[in-house]
Amino acid sequence: MGARQDGSLGDIFRDTFLGFMRVHILYHATKGRIFGFEMIEELREHGYELSPGTLYPILHAMEQAGYLRCEHAVVDGKARKYYRATALGKRVLDQLKERIRELTREVLEDLPHPHPDSRSLRPPRS
Repeated sequence: MGARQDGSLGDIFRDTFLGFMRVHILYHATKGRIFGFEMIEELREHGYELSPGTLYPILHAMEQAGYLRCEHAVVDGKARKYYRATALGKRVLDQLKERIRELTREVLEDLPHPHPDSRSLRPPRS
């Protein structure tokens, strides 16, 4: 299956980035509790633009799958749902990390390796 008639790859990009977002969410949920708006902002910093209408179903599905657990809290008089990774979520993330390492090594093998002193992907300022 190739590109669509309009030249784009269509759903493969959407599906791939949704997968990346799920991994990113799970990663942060293993580091501490997260909440929706915070994750929207975090993902935006990485180039993912998504609405609450996209994020919350992802969080709920990850909770239903047993990867996240939800905690309710009141913050400034408003109810807020926080999510943390479960033991299963942590194990799944560890497995995903190995798969990601293997895949990126293979897919990116033809890219030049960055100089060991380089710390940024951004070009130096002139």
